[in-house]
Amino acid sequence: MTSIVERYHIPEQLFWLRGGRSGPPVEFDAGTGIWNVYGYPELHEVLGDPATFSSDTMRVLPEDLMPDSEDFSLAGFITQIDPPEHGKLRKLVSSAFTRKVVADLEPRIAQLTHELLDGARERGRLELVADLAYPLPVTVIAELLGVPGGDRVLFKQWADAMFERDTKISLSKTAAEQQLDARDALKAWKEMSGYLAGHAAERRRRPRADLLTRLVEAEVDGERLPDDQVVNFAIVLLLAGHVTTTMLLGNTVLCLDAFPELQDRVRADRASVPAVIEESLRFLTPFAALSRATTREVELGGVTIPADRLLMVWLGAANRDPRQFADPDVFDPGRDPNPHLAFGRGIHFCLGAPLARLEGRVALNILLDRFDRLRTDPDDPVEFIPAPTMTGVRRLPLR
Repeated sequence: MTSIVERYHIPEQLFWLRGGRSGPPVEFDAGTGIWNVYGYPELHEVLGDPATFSSDTMRVLPEDLMPDSEDFSLAGFITQIDPPEHGKLRKLVSSAFTRKVVADLEPRIAQLTHELLDGARERGRLELVADLAYPLPVTVIAELLGVPGGDRVLFKQWADAMFERDTKISLSKTAAEQQLDARDALKAWKEMSGYLAGHAAERRRRPRADLLTRLVEAEVDGERLPDDQVVNFAIVLLLAGHVTTTMLLGNTVLCLDAFPELQDRVRADRASVPAVIEESLRFLTPFAALSRATTREVELGGVTIPADRLLMVWLGAANRDPRQFADPDVFDPGRDPNPHLAFGRGIHFCLGAPLARLEGRVALNILLDRFDRLRTDPDDPVEFIPAPTMTGVRRLPLR
């Protein structure tokens, strides 16, 4: 593992990639005011108990740290909602991600992959993220949602502003510091909200066979969703529908570059591609952390956490817990079973997981078909996303 850290200059804030932790599985960080959960069985418990560990984390933030309600609303933001409302909202779009619907997307995913790689070939160089790993999944989810895939430059600007921040989450910062940290993210949120609100209004006038129309026309308990819920739901689908796959593709190619003997085996046995993707998800977990808030005093990992406390649950660290995974710092696609938590667990298990896995499998097979060797360029180093809660590359030049 030391070699991969040094080879790609992995940032220090991605601590779970830099060798085993020596601390306890659950501990309080007095500097940030946050409880951190690192252990696999402890995360398993947190993610499986939404009644105790709520996704509505905004309610435990100090009032002076909250964004102005005129600028920011989480209504309809499904990742922040608890049962029973969560189940009702999730049901609205779950039929759009069934195995049959996702499987039927395979020809379109393959077509897009070839078109994007053809474009890179004409330019004479392949930078995996910009040329394939970003535009492929964002185009697919944009087409499902019903917004122009050609606007993907806008989507990337907004996603980068919201996700690629290198600031550490803390409850100890002043309101002014928090507002400064969140300024660009809030600006992007407002722009994206306005963009999707315009498309939603157009769907009310002219319905189409797309996800946005489904949201506009959906009813919960006999009532249509309010405008802000439609927009926020669409934001989640658009962002979550591509960011994870972008990181997954980059991370998987990075692993094949780091372990060329493994790349040879995968080329010879394409049936192993899904297992390689699953181990990539464990080894370099894209969304490495989630937040939760306790609803009552609870014992976890041998310590007592009071009610109404903010938790950071570190999926990336749990996926390297030696209590669950033998030799956790070894990239081993032969792990069976491989019960990683990269897509979460329980009621908030990633709705788009089947789509992400399909996009990864199709794109990786085509890359292996079209390139004799997937290799990084030592003269143009890999760049990692600076966010301390994400594991992924933002630039991956190949030669």
